[in-house]
Amino acid sequence: MTTVPERYASSNGGSNLADILERVLDKGIIIAGDIRIDLLDIELLTIKLRLIVASVERAEQMGIDWWRDDPSLSSNARRNELGRENDRLRERIAELERKELED
Repeated sequence: MTTVPERYASSNGGSNLADILERVLDKGIIIAGDIRIDLLDIELLTIKLRLIVASVERAEQMGIDWWRDDPSLSSNARRNELGRENDRLRERIAELERKELED
């Protein structure tokens, strides 16, 4: 049996961190900020930062579900994108074949 050193056994840091993380994921947290660089009253650069930390369930409750439609994150979205592309290509081929028959 492995024993935990006394200095770690009395510390609740791990459980406190887990509790904090659980609360953040459950409730969600949003951090927003803008960085703007001007030179002589001429805007050179604007960066808008938005960070949302939440569980998937909480994000969906907030109306955020962009990962479902992002082909780089969702295999289902990738299949849907390929299906749409195939449909467009079939329509284009049919259109070209109709034009060829008309000529």
